[in-house]
Amino acid sequence: VVLAPGSRSAPLAYALQAAERAGWLRLHVRVDERVAGFVALGLTRAGTAEGATPEPVAVVTTSGTAVANLHPAVLEAAHSGLPLVVVSADRPHEMRGTGANQTTDQVGIFGGAPRYAVDVPAGAPTGRLLDQIATRALVAARGLRTGDPGPVHLNVALREPLAPAGTWTPGRSPRVRTAVAPPAPAAPAVLERGPRTVVVAG
Repeated sequence: VVLAPGSRSAPLAYALQAAERAGWLRLHVRVDERVAGFVALGLTRAGTAEGATPEPVAVVTTSGTAVANLHPAVLEAAHSGLPLVVVSADRPHEMRGTGANQTTDQVGIFGGAPRYAVDVPAGAPTGRLLDQIATRALVAARGLRTGDPGPVHLNVALREPLAPAGTWTPGRSPRVRTAVAPPAPAAPAVLERGPRTVVVAG
């Protein structure tokens, strides 16, 4: 995972740091978002044996114009068929479109380039739903069902407080299931954007 830290993405940064300490992942920090996007692309290529399918690498950023700075890397991933997983922090829905500084409309910001895009509302998803979203994202990034790997975009809305009340200690590393996509969630909770369609899950 490559992290370009910022205020709104603080919960993600704390979680990633704890996950690295627990041995779940390797974390790279880059201050510039554009650099972070291309470092993530480079990591997908660097760890790939000749003829093998590239492994997904995530790039995590804060809200606002920071997300727009990932657009060149997303387009490169789309044209090259590289499984780039963009995780952008965002403001909750009640703070969007208010005209305040950095309230960029992040939903659909990458147009039709992502193979899968989800706007995750603040406070709504449960652990099981988040697991389904992550699984679908990795399936789409790898192109397991379509044969068309490429970037995916998870836009995660977060409310304050953005700093944790205590230290989170993750358990054992989760097992990622990417062979098949899981069933749709029971309740409408997220907006999914595919390369050709917009579907409300539920």
